[in-house]
Amino acid sequence: MTSTRTGPGRAQPTGLELTPAEAVARAEAIAAGLVDRQAETEQRTYCAPDIHEQFLTAGLYRLLVPRRYGGHELDAGTFARVCMAISRGCPSTGWMYLFGAAHALVVSSLFEERAQQELFAGGDFICPATVAPAGEARRVDGGWLLTGTWRYCSGSPYATHFLGHTMVQREGDPEPRPLMFVIPRESWRLEEDWGAQLGLRGSGSHGITATDAFVPDHLTVDRLLSMVDPAEDMPGRALHDNPEYGGGALSFMLLELGFLAVGMAQGALDAYDELMRARTTSFWPIVPRTEDPDFQSRYGEAAGMIAAAEAAVLDAVRQWHDLSARGPQAITREGELRLALIGREAVRLCWHAVEGQLFPTAGSSSVRAGERIERVWRDMSMLHSHAGLGIFLAGMANRELAQLHFAQPETDSRS
Repeated sequence: MTSTRTGPGRAQPTGLELTPAEAVARAEAIAAGLVDRQAETEQRTYCAPDIHEQFLTAGLYRLLVPRRYGGHELDAGTFARVCMAISRGCPSTGWMYLFGAAHALVVSSLFEERAQQELFAGGDFICPATVAPAGEARRVDGGWLLTGTWRYCSGSPYATHFLGHTMVQREGDPEPRPLMFVIPRESWRLEEDWGAQLGLRGSGSHGITATDAFVPDHLTVDRLLSMVDPAEDMPGRALHDNPEYGGGALSFMLLELGFLAVGMAQGALDAYDELMRARTTSFWPIVPRTEDPDFQSRYGEAAGMIAAAEAAVLDAVRQWHDLSARGPQAITREGELRLALIGREAVRLCWHAVEGQLFPTAGSSSVRAGERIERVWRDMSMLHSHAGLGIFLAGMANRELAQLHFAQPETDSRS
């Protein structure tokens, strides 16, 4: 889709709109070329420039950007399917794409109109984000000067912006408070600190360093992304005729891990399918694996788990949309945690399929360094080190959900 500028930050679409089916088809077409380039992507530590150009040409960085700024404004379910398709071809590239493109939803929901006009002025919006506060900010006239390094900024090599958090001390506040901010690419430098990890070596999850980077007040929000209360004022509800720009930020952010896990596991199943067709059994009777009951059972078990995970996470996204459409009063912290935990269970199903069914029976020659199943196993192992999955969803979310569910209503002292 091309666009024309009609004022500061206002990009109006021209020509045909991208449909959900077309977006998924474009992602699948790109993904087909990613499989044979995974080693190259790992060595570079991010996807190739020509792959990035394909994403640009296909309009995939604009999927969640509002129409009024030249975006496609497609639904969250379509975005999930696009991410699954890319991750199926290359987990690292899928991870890099998702965490670069997803935060258009955050900006469209939480930032005021002036900020959105400025941030989406370029049309394509690639904005890695981190949740943990880091660095420091010094108050100056009209904004803040930021200094610090923020690690694990997935999607940063081709980023147009960065969304991060720091703690600030405001006059009159007894304690420091969190500050969310967005800064453009020219305000920070990319660290060469990624690629030695166990998995997701090509995910472009580099650190970002800023030194006295000015961020104006209108590009800041006084809250942590992980603690956004959808019942509070969210500018996106008034600015866009789309309830998803007022949905639960926490639940969508954590469901994204489910999108990636499903795509990764589907890629492992594809590789296992090829092995089934190409190889024979190791023990008598020697027959093609496709004819062996044990291999048939392994394949069927894994396929069922992965299909169940896909169904679960896509239905969770549907529920997320329905809650958004019902309005802020319908989006509770307890409800958000329930949706996020569906994403966790999708990850677990996919991991059990790969780790328990496909990896052990693929054969030792198929899990050598650089083989597709070996890479998915490493990448999914690395996924478990994500703090949202390995710490928050593994324990903290369970406890908080139970506490919210069993909490007694406050007693009115006047009665």
